[in-house]
Amino acid sequence: MKKAGLLGAGMMGAEIALCCARADMEVWMKEVSMDLAKAGKQRVEKMLAKEVEKGKLDGPTRDKILSLIHPVDSYEGFHDVDIVVEAILEIADVKMKAYSELDIVCKQSCVFASNTSSISITKLAAAARADRFIGLHFFSPASVMRLVEVIPGLLTTSDTIESAMGFCRQIGKDPIKVRNVEGFAVNRLLCAMMTEAYRLVDEGVASIEDIDTACKLGLGHPVGPLRLCDNISLDLLDKVHTVLTEAYGERFKLPGAYRERLAAGRLGRKVGKGWYDYDEKTK
Repeated sequence: MKKAGLLGAGMMGAEIALCCARADMEVWMKEVSMDLAKAGKQRVEKMLAKEVEKGKLDGPTRDKILSLIHPVDSYEGFHDVDIVVEAILEIADVKMKAYSELDIVCKQSCVFASNTSSISITKLAAAARADRFIGLHFFSPASVMRLVEVIPGLLTTSDTIESAMGFCRQIGKDPIKVRNVEGFAVNRLLCAMMTEAYRLVDEGVASIEDIDTACKLGLGHPVGPLRLCDNISLDLLDKVHTVLTEAYGERFKLPGAYRERLAAGRLGRKVGKGWYDYDEKTK
């Protein structure tokens, strides 16, 4: 694949765009406004600036990567892309509306891929070209995390699965094939553990810091579940838990300590406060 379209220029969209550009793919990154699209490219610039500062990347290579990423507020450039990866709001109707628009714009061979973390791929695929539709669930930060869950829908063809797996390998990822169930594989495992961490806070079993330390030192995790929750954001995870609770029942229901933080607007690192407080340098 030589060209990619990205829907969404938030942190996940920007990270995926960076992965594509590193693999010499030309990328059109779309947002609802040019300001938001340009902000997405600025995220990439900041990530690359840190690599240059640390001596991990030279200036010419940085400039080449950035030249391949085009921020847009329309479907300009999408007519000729080989794959579209969607990373927008975790709301089925919003995603499906975008795919119905893309179906008119994109060439017939283009693969449609959703980065949804919990919504049924078969449901989303009902909006457009179900045979060329697939789930590609990246993990945050996508520029670092190698795993991608590849989730075929009911009507996804074997050719589309192979194309999606090849795309993941092309941009330096390790894909695994997962059946289309709510939460897929990783989020069912992750959210079960995170829910128990929230309950430990709710019940006063241990402090937030000590729960994270227990998972890091006792279970060998690189980051604790509450810090990870802040990194992902509480409002996004709330939507994921809603889907999982509807599918699997009370075991994924969020306790009071979580709900209180949502109500208080403590949504995580992106707003400077969640389970932890962050200053401008750590946001």
